[in-house]
Amino acid sequence: MAIKEIIHFLVVSEECRTPAEVISELEKLLEGYRFDFYGLLKQPKPNENPMGLVLSGRWPKGWPETYISKKYVLIDPTIRYLGMAQKGFRWRDTIAVFHEDPHAKRMERMMMNSMRFGLLDGYIFPIHGRNGLLGNMTVGGKPVDLSPSEMSLFDAVAKQAFWRILELRGEAEEVRQGAQVDTRLTRREMEVLNYLADGMTSNEISRLLDISAHTVDWYMNGLQEKLKAKNRQHAVALAFRLGLVS
Repeated sequence: MAIKEIIHFLVVSEECRTPAEVISELEKLLEGYRFDFYGLLKQPKPNENPMGLVLSGRWPKGWPETYISKKYVLIDPTIRYLGMAQKGFRWRDTIAVFHEDPHAKRMERMMMNSMRFGLLDGYIFPIHGRNGLLGNMTVGGKPVDLSPSEMSLFDAVAKQAFWRILELRGEAEEVRQGAQVDTRLTRREMEVLNYLADGMTSNEISRLLDISAHTVDWYMNGLQEKLKAKNRQHAVALAFRLGLVS
């Protein structure tokens, strides 16, 4: 185990005076653990520019474009599980969690596709605040086995890197106090949202809930307004990002 390297980062990052210095120390740590790729990101808010969410990262050539073009964010099992996770977890473990999900086959194809880009396995460490999920650090590439102690320490690394970079950029307080989307959804709205996330149409949802398709659309319009979504697909994507559905 290279726990000394983790402790070194946690100490040295406090002494860094620029975001670039923090990133440099983080990348040294990840390289020591043989993680080829990583991303440190803020949790998106409705209609926020995704490019502004990345604090730092390094991905296989072509993978970000593939991920976006194939709309993997809608079914990515690691992102869906992130919404319910309280601590770090391994990418490959999420497939078993969603094995009965209507999109399970597409999830498996996404994971197989990511392997062709060199993303064979990895981990995600959620970063929480008073208002819920604020961001995450994901690391991966070739399979690396982390012990339970290392998993706990990497949770600390994720938080330290995230907040130190934001502090040095003068954005920490904004993230802590930032306006949150109104996610106080009713029970029926949550039902409609979850069925929509499973790929069901208004007619299918109406038959299942024994209400009219018009009523389903009425609930959906309310959801789009609360989430500030452009359309149904956007509402589902935002719901996954915000951890409202899993």
